[in-house]
Amino acid sequence: MSETASPPRRGRFLRAVAAFTVLLAVAGYLAVRFGADDIGPPRCTARAAEPSDGEFRTYEMSPEQAANAATISAVGTTRGMPERAVTIALATALQESALRNIDYGDRDSVGLFQQRPSKGWGTVEQILDPAYSAGQFYTKLAEVPGYYRLPLTDAAQRVQRSAFPLAYAKHEPDATVLSAALTGKAAATLTCTGGGDGEPGDAATVRAALTRDFGSKVLPGGAGGDPGAKVAEAGGQAGGEPAGTTGPSEVTVPVKSSDMARGWEFAHWAVAHSAELRIAEVSVGDRVWSVAKSGQGWRKTGGESGAERSGGNDVRLRIAQ
Repeated sequence: MSETASPPRRGRFLRAVAAFTVLLAVAGYLAVRFGADDIGPPRCTARAAEPSDGEFRTYEMSPEQAANAATISAVGTTRGMPERAVTIALATALQESALRNIDYGDRDSVGLFQQRPSKGWGTVEQILDPAYSAGQFYTKLAEVPGYYRLPLTDAAQRVQRSAFPLAYAKHEPDATVLSAALTGKAAATLTCTGGGDGEPGDAATVRAALTRDFGSKVLPGGAGGDPGAKVAEAGGQAGGEPAGTTGPSEVTVPVKSSDMARGWEFAHWAVAHSAELRIAEVSVGDRVWSVAKSGQGWRKTGGESGAERSGGNDVRLRIAQ
């Protein structure tokens, strides 16, 4: 009996060894592909600043969703809209498109908010611009009397005129977590892992994205800005290069030393857009986030290379080279 049973046992053993070898090979590939610190596909997570029932609520999303959410928030705050308006906008986009800038929908609806060209929201091309579509949403929301006192689903419905008016309410908890992080109210609460593809970025592209979402005054030299202030360091002159040229390796967004929330708003925006804009490192105050160590989230800067700061809440964005 032992001689006839031995070959099957050896076969099972060899199959187990082969399976284990395959698993090791896959793990090795992932470690090389995503970095030893971040095994897994790129993901972004927003976390509540305070626990509820002993747990911190989180919302996980793709880099594309995070970038769209950050743009929605930035457009709102730039227009002077309160955090409640940002929450309403994010909940609406979560319901309408899951924060994806889709080019299809019911009838002629497209974009983050599923706005319809035939209803006067703009052209298809305009609506598919996240900053434009968010601006259109806020314009209509501001026309709703006392929208900030209304239940979220009522405020959203006054703008959207949806066939499913109660659907927005279920997204309010996630939208609240997102808006607190993206408006800078909750510091160090939005992180992304992975995302580095090895391709170089361009500071001019980063500056253009900042201006698109936050307006021309966000950077020195813009309309109303201080033309003598620093725009970037480490390889370029103050003021940067003309659009479309390869810029320096670092862009600095100036923030008043007393405005900590504003600093975190820019910092979280940069992390959310890091994959798209190839931002390798973001630092604000005494914290730093980087693609290379993204699994560790926001770290104390200490004396790490590229993280030394002169104080204040200026946000430094180091572009992949």
